[in-house]
Amino acid sequence: MLRQIAPLSRKFAHHATRSSPIPASISFQSCVHTNIHRDNDTYLRFQSSYPPHIILPLPALSPTMETGTISTWNLTDGSEFSAGDVFCSIETDKATMDFEAQDDGIVAKVLREGSDAVDLPVGTPIAVVVEEMEDVAAFKDFTVEAEAPAEKAPAVEAPSAAPVDAPDVNVTTAAAAAAKALNLDMSNVLMPSARFLSQSKGLDARVLVPGSGRGGRVTKGDVLAALASGTPLPALGEAGGDVTETEPWGGEGDAKAEYSVYDPLPEAVNEPVAAAPASTAAPAAATIPSTDLTDMTFTDITNSNMRKVIAKKLGESKRSIPHFYTSIEIQLDQIMTLRQELKAMNVKVSVNDLILRGSALALRDVPEMNSSYDPKTNTVNVSDTVDISVAVATPTGLITPIVPHTDQLGLVGISEKVRELATRAKENKLAPEEFIGGSFTVSNLGMFGTTEFAAIVNPPQAAILAVGGGTKTVVPGVRVEGEENKTPKPVIRTIMTARLSADRRVVDEATAALFLQTLQSYLNQPKLLLL
Repeated sequence: MLRQIAPLSRKFAHHATRSSPIPASISFQSCVHTNIHRDNDTYLRFQSSYPPHIILPLPALSPTMETGTISTWNLTDGSEFSAGDVFCSIETDKATMDFEAQDDGIVAKVLREGSDAVDLPVGTPIAVVVEEMEDVAAFKDFTVEAEAPAEKAPAVEAPSAAPVDAPDVNVTTAAAAAAKALNLDMSNVLMPSARFLSQSKGLDARVLVPGSGRGGRVTKGDVLAALASGTPLPALGEAGGDVTETEPWGGEGDAKAEYSVYDPLPEAVNEPVAAAPASTAAPAAATIPSTDLTDMTFTDITNSNMRKVIAKKLGESKRSIPHFYTSIEIQLDQIMTLRQELKAMNVKVSVNDLILRGSALALRDVPEMNSSYDPKTNTVNVSDTVDISVAVATPTGLITPIVPHTDQLGLVGISEKVRELATRAKENKLAPEEFIGGSFTVSNLGMFGTTEFAAIVNPPQAAILAVGGGTKTVVPGVRVEGEENKTPKPVIRTIMTARLSADRRVVDEATAALFLQTLQSYLNQPKLLLL
């Protein structure tokens, strides 16, 4: 079969493009059709030194996958495989998924494994496959030919500053004399802005005295004018530019020590100080124990590809999407009562199931929230179905499996579906269509003791609901009709905070408030959720 591929390579190469999707399961034929070219470098190699073979590229196992990490190989060099066998497990941007074969063959050589199989771009060669066992030995030392390095553009040399001749010693001496004539201290001839500018460029601008500033001081404008005109300025620390004075600047006999404004400050001299009286003696300084950081131990944990992609996507979402937040407090006492009634009938549902049911009905009543944004066309797409994504924490990262047609499911149906999706999510057994998409997301951290938090919108969805746990709160009592003269006593209620993060390009604050009010209404009258 492989020997019949060569005559067809030109035909398939004409149709192959860089944007062609790479299927999750690859056969000998499909490799020819979809992966024959990558930047004009063929993946089929019929060289005289190698038998007919196919090089398997890293497949795109999800529409958003750009890179992947091969976590484990199920096959090794010389392993035979049949259709349905798993080549390897690949960490994608969503989950760890199996790369399956659709045809029979033999793995001649694994090209990427271990540390060489981390963050591989889609399309990277990962294995060589042949059809005959006797061809395996020929690939023992096989390596993928490195792509020709791109021609480097000729280096553009940065324009160098015109060479400045070192100033004559007479120049600095003249500057000192000019400062003396103006009765200026050489440590104070530069205005602060002029000092900062000249020091940042490594130049000594004191030679510009007298300047245009008050009393002849050098200003920033003087330094800029000197730089623009090419006036030579000495570098800091040069012998000719380190202006010092040993002669008195005042009258005769004013002894002044040698100094330079650019010299380091003199070290403090510890002189003996007479002991203070006992009554005023300062308390002994507290002893601060030293910490030897070399004795501290730590463990480096390699971040999973899934966590890295989540961080990247959420970072892009936070930067590019105009988030706004609205919160509402919802009493859960009626919800807890309904749960007890259902439990007595041997029907077990969680608070999260009731919140999902309430959210689905609220999305049905306020369809503007059940929307997504397309940045390519700058349009808002209102979804025809209510498909809620549920945030599930797994050992490798957060994933959001989808409960399709959530508004059409009852409480028991939602409970069973969420439980099943969560179990398979933690086992990395979700299919791509089970976690890619969705029209709205609910993230609940109440079971972890979190009272409230703000979530980041999961694009292209328009909103995400962050649900905290219920807390006992004292609230004012409700007046009863006919007892207006009686002051109602405060009561204790279980209050939950729900915070909605929304995309301002899709919905406005009024729409978000309407959605939260609708959700609150359903949860305060939970028997409506049974309809």
